Amino acid sequence: MSKPAIRTLFVVLATVFAIAVPAIQALADFGLSAGEFSYQGDQTLRAAGYAFAIWSVIYAGLVLYAVWQALPRTPESPLLRAVAWPSVIAIAGCGVWILVTAVNWRWASVLVILVTTACAILAIWRAAPETVNSRRWIVLWPLGLLAGWLTAATALNIVTVATMEGLVGAPTATALVTLAAVAMVALAVIARTRSLPYALALIWALIGVFVAQQAGKPTVAWVAVGLAVLVALAWGGLRLRSGRR
Repeated sequence: MSKPAIRTLFVVLATVFAIAVPAIQALADFGLSAGEFSYQGDQTLRAAGYAFAIWSVIYAGLVLYAVWQALPRTPESPLLRAVAWPSVIAIAGCGVWILVTAVNWRWASVLVILVTTACAILAIWRAAPETVNSRRWIVLWPLGLLAGWLTAATALNIVTVATMEGLVGAPTATALVTLAAVAMVALAVIARTRSLPYALALIWALIGVFVAQQAGKPTVAWVAVGLAVLVALAWGGLRLRSGRR
């Protein structure tokens, strides 16, 4: 069975769009940067700036995934059928988010990142039963890193917008509840997917929260570290149990 050409094209176009939008925005100095958008409401919960360097790795992985699935010698497979269309929405959504935040559409940014994250998680969730594929890593590492980072980024985005709109009355409590919600989603995804890249990206984000919050909100910072350890133990425990089976 040959790969659907339209699906292959859309994966490539989504990847080009996601990478081109922030580059063009920076060159044209259009609207707010992602950092400027976040600074408006990051008093409640934020991650250290260095943590966002993970996007370089994610973009590189997405390019590899898009090129690999487009190669004529790459056959159609259950794995590609499972992840391709959700990945189109997830990847393109990254570029759309840059555009809506550039014009400061706050609640639109929440909607976009929720859909983007849901589709990224759906991709690795649907791929979990597919185990017979020698190139799974080319697909699941980029998408796993994207889903893991976006799980944390979605929570930060929601809290940031809520803070901008004056809806946060107890910053520390809100931050703790937000981190707990991130952990619940993460544990559910890890239980289903056993995805190492998902876990690593999320741990990276939580460490970024620790670094950013340890001076002003030490309780939030140490809870973030505790949740990072919990995610690592959950992934390790599930892998160990799978190995024994």
